Amino acid sequence: MKHNFPFSKDIKRAFQNDPPGQWMTVVPTGCIRLNSGYPQPVLVPSIEIKEAVARLIDEEQDLPLHYIGSPRIPELKKFIQQRMQKRGVVLSEEELLITSGACQAIDLISRILLDDEAVVAIEAPTYMEALEVFGNYTEHFMDVPIDANGLDTDRFEEMLADKEAKGETLPRLLYTIPTFQNPTGTTMTLERRKKVLELAERYDFLILEDDAYGELAFGEQARLLKAMDPGNRVLYVGSLSKVVAPGMRIGWVAGAEELVTAMDWFKKDLHHPFAQATMASYLEGLDFDGHLQELQDAYQRKSSVMVAALEKFLPKSVSWYTPSGGYFVWVQVPGVDTVQMLPEALAAGVAYVPGRYFFLNQEEGREFLRLSFSYADEEQIVKGIELLGQVIGRTVPQENN
Repeated sequence: MKHNFPFSKDIKRAFQNDPPGQWMTVVPTGCIRLNSGYPQPVLVPSIEIKEAVARLIDEEQDLPLHYIGSPRIPELKKFIQQRMQKRGVVLSEEELLITSGACQAIDLISRILLDDEAVVAIEAPTYMEALEVFGNYTEHFMDVPIDANGLDTDRFEEMLADKEAKGETLPRLLYTIPTFQNPTGTTMTLERRKKVLELAERYDFLILEDDAYGELAFGEQARLLKAMDPGNRVLYVGSLSKVVAPGMRIGWVAGAEELVTAMDWFKKDLHHPFAQATMASYLEGLDFDGHLQELQDAYQRKSSVMVAALEKFLPKSVSWYTPSGGYFVWVQVPGVDTVQMLPEALAAGVAYVPGRYFFLNQEEGREFLRLSFSYADEEQIVKGIELLGQVIGRTVPQENN
């Protein structure tokens, strides 16, 4: 028996969207997981985190388990301020809010800025969980294409000018992953970063800069939009999920004090004191730059292994972007519906994420798929790409093969 519960009108509207997590594939046992955007298990510092918990409890006993929590918690905020300063962003305490991962930060930003009249400009393709979050607050989007150099700012400028000329509502927020984008792995050029900030001033919108992968560079790190932001229009979202452990759920948002205060107004969870204290304990005395270098070296090797396997095993008609950091390779398979091909790939022993889930208009992602080199080991990557190549070879139209 179903009850007629008095859901709010906003919740009822959100329920009209697809349920969250529809993109997650049920992967058979033994299947090579080239779909998983997770750190490689051997790179997650589980022993060190266990030691951090033991040290925390030994030294503080019950304190980390209370609402107010550990005296170490402010040290986590200081650590993040120091990391941000190293990347060109100086923040006061009032301009920084610790969150339960990047997704909570995106949700809080949406909660204080979006309503059913707001327009959000997004990249096409973009992070699917951000699409799910924004869809809970508004139905109005501008999707701007991406190429090998990130967001196509010339096209974005044309779209903004066209909207203005027609008297249509301009975006309130641009959501961008400028560095090692999910899913494409591309990085926005410095020239385009400057152009995005110029457009934000001219058309009066804010920018949500999602930098989940930004410290996993295979070479020189890209300059943050937030570090180039004289108008304080950028809300920067960072995370320790990809560089420490995703299950710790430590993220943050940095922005104008008034915006951060508004987000804190609705957060109301007392900042997950045990997780934050554990992370602070883990970071004590850690050579974080050395830790990052280890991750960067490992993921660069794995990326090179994947790209070499793609060149060896995939048909000539298939193309991809070669990433300079992050976790992902974005692949186009002309003439193939990657959703329909997925069951055959899973049966062959390899998993990927179909491209449709990263687009507002899902038909645009029909020929694409996302591969992750982060989770599987190098031997599995090679074998997985070989299996995928066999599946694609049987699937692509003959004229493309």
